Amino acid sequence: MKLPTEAPIGLLGGTFDPIHFGHLRLAEEAHETLGLGQLRLVPAGEPPHRGTPRSPAEDRLAMARLAVEGNSRLAVDDIEIRHRGPSYSVLTLTRLREEIGTDHPLVLLLGADAFEGLATWHRWTDIFDLAHIAVANRPGYAPHGRRWPEVLSPELAKACEGRVFKSADQLRASPAGGILPFDMTPLAISATLIRDLLHHGHSARYLLPDPVLDYIAARQLYGGSAS
Repeated sequence: MKLPTEAPIGLLGGTFDPIHFGHLRLAEEAHETLGLGQLRLVPAGEPPHRGTPRSPAEDRLAMARLAVEGNSRLAVDDIEIRHRGPSYSVLTLTRLREEIGTDHPLVLLLGADAFEGLATWHRWTDIFDLAHIAVANRPGYAPHGRRWPEVLSPELAKACEGRVFKSADQLRASPAGGILPFDMTPLAISATLIRDLLHHGHSARYLLPDPVLDYIAARQLYGGSAS
């Protein structure tokens, strides 16, 4: 069988409520570090692992599109918003496989905190059949991959055996199944912080793109003034 040579497609999911520079910097660095052909931001429709987003799906999708405008490396995929029901990663990846086929490498981006909880996800072991996983070292978390398996649950550590890649080049060699840790620039920005600032009438400028901030103001999101 001919091995895949196409540049992998990266997927970064999230509520993006709202999208901010922390999300965008992770996406940009992942594109470059992992050698991706494209990175798709995937706003969650109904996130199963957290509460209902403060903003409607249509607004979060619109903000994500505004945030990546003019950046050819990044795109926004509405696949989870188009399909009703909980936005389980395994279902999203299955639908993407139906779209792009079984041979093209897919890379699911997860923060180290999310990766530690992977064994609680719906049909989590099936994810390895559908995509590689790239684990980003986020602010406040020790560089993962250098401390595995002792920081992982026994169940997840066992699933990782024989899967950890040492180089991003290995992502091209197969469509799915590998795990690659990588470091990212620490940016301690959160959507919760931004929502709190706006709710109390404080400025959130320079934490997220101006077009997104303007959209928030125009739609009067988050219960305060956007400035």
